[in-house]
Amino acid sequence: MTGKLMRVGTTYLPVQHIDQATAWYVHKLGAVLNYKDKEKAIINLANQSFFLVKAASEETANFIAYNGDERFTMTFEVDGLDALENLHSELAAQDVLTGDIENRGHAGRNFIFQDLDGNLFDVWSEISPDFKKRYGRED
Repeated sequence: MTGKLMRVGTTYLPVQHIDQATAWYVHKLGAVLNYKDKEKAIINLANQSFFLVKAASEETANFIAYNGDERFTMTFEVDGLDALENLHSELAAQDVLTGDIENRGHAGRNFIFQDLDGNLFDVWSEISPDFKKRYGRED
């Protein structure tokens, strides 16, 4: 079965207000808006397409882990610790809810942030070797 699924093309995120959510992703994260109507917006962010979909009240993409912790479903990657620290500072300065930079016992460091609707995202300071190879970012 190796190689049958080539990449993640689109991620769907539940949001309450399409206009507000779209503006947040564009202004806070630098997303590019491709399409918007009353029910959805399509943005490009981090080499992927995201659909921001009008959802039921208080719906998020998060899940509850076995220990009761609310968890994110996606990790973004940045190129190194400096990039992680800079992004963390930039988001905090824009009043984005961010967690502390953490050492989780593996290579690199991480932090969590959330969007206007409470969708949680992780950021990791290490770019995957496959991405580096494919996009000529090898050190």
